Amino acid sequence: MKNRLLPLTTIVVMFAVAAHAQQIGNPTTQQGITGTRGVYVIRNARIVTVSGPEIENGTVVIREGKIEAVGANVTVPAGAQQIDASGMSVYPGMIDVATAMGLVEVPQGAAGTVDTAEVGDTNPNAQAIVAVNPHSAHIGVTRVDGITAVVTMPQGGLISGQAALINLNGTTPREMAVVPSVALVINFPRVARGFGDREFSVETQGNQNITEAMNQVNQQIEQLRKLLRDAEAYGRAQDAYARDPKLPRPDTNIELASLVPFVRGERPVVLRANRETEIRGAIRFADEMKLKAIILGGEDSPKVASLLKEKNVPVILTGTLSLPLREDDYYDALYEAASRLQAAGVRFCISTGNSGAGVRNLPLYAGMSAAFGLSKEEALKAVTLYPAQIMNVADRMGSIEPGKIANLVVTDGDLLEVRTHVRYLFIDGVRLPLTSRHTELYDAFKDRK
Repeated sequence: MKNRLLPLTTIVVMFAVAAHAQQIGNPTTQQGITGTRGVYVIRNARIVTVSGPEIENGTVVIREGKIEAVGANVTVPAGAQQIDASGMSVYPGMIDVATAMGLVEVPQGAAGTVDTAEVGDTNPNAQAIVAVNPHSAHIGVTRVDGITAVVTMPQGGLISGQAALINLNGTTPREMAVVPSVALVINFPRVARGFGDREFSVETQGNQNITEAMNQVNQQIEQLRKLLRDAEAYGRAQDAYARDPKLPRPDTNIELASLVPFVRGERPVVLRANRETEIRGAIRFADEMKLKAIILGGEDSPKVASLLKEKNVPVILTGTLSLPLREDDYYDALYEAASRLQAAGVRFCISTGNSGAGVRNLPLYAGMSAAFGLSKEEALKAVTLYPAQIMNVADRMGSIEPGKIANLVVTDGDLLEVRTHVRYLFIDGVRLPLTSRHTELYDAFKDRK
């Protein structure tokens, strides 16, 4: 998202390295170089539709990027490329809705490859989509494990910016974009209680009074409240001018203009909050400001499940494989968080919350939840249909239904099992090779002694 001017010598070196890589590397792993849309038929497969009953021996037809037909008795189009998936299963591609995919390449020691945050505390107009690197090595590594789409989010500050929902294939950010601005990301202010926390917070240092720290948090919340109310007023002023051009024309304000669809509840607002008090505060704030809220993190969300259900606020769980928040918490407090939310009737989905390299572990997060109380069916929905519903794109992805985007994976076992392999991969109807930086390195070094 930051504009960077590179020295001429650096640019020359980059082109030279890129040319050399194309000469010695495997071009099939380059984004968008291989794979074309067409008519494909996956037959003799177990089809896990997610939104409906499983089909034990069925067929899926893909045409021009969409699922055309699915069922046990489907007519195979003439000239279609056929895949015999006997003994295999077809799943919708998984979706991780809390990543920084494409914004971070090397998080430590290479600051130039990290573009997650802008300068300043409020950047509602900053859009993650413009900074996505479609050639990130993390993309190939992630999609070959069955994750076909992600939400990539800006980080830092009080208002981080606008997240984007992208497919994990394409040569440009706009080509990858499913929804370029899918949600606004807010780091709900709070008092920090630990080290290494990336959330916007006020840290207590030395003998600093906790009351003083809380006062600072309240000031930040008031700052946020004022900005959102200003955006609401700005939107009304613009509407009035559009209806009657004789009125004084309002001054243009990029920040306020970018907030208008969010303060009107037209698009969701993601509020980072983990502890019980933070979640309660975020829900109260969203209710006051009439925001379409989503809680991100939500490690203590089972403790406020009744409030979440009452306010119909969904949760993106990111800490499934993390240590518990407190020393006296049970070891499995976060493992079973998803099952407790499901039992309470709270809408939720599961995410890695990772910047990029670890997003490929999404099936392990869902699998752990399945091992601690969540049914396998619900665990699968938590990484397919439920994230699509929470991000308002369930009419386009998240399950295997006619008319939806053909993001499909064909596996030789249970999608959430660590021993399972993806055998065929489709993103937006494009059949992609199962190659990545990892397979390139394996092929390069497997015969060395």
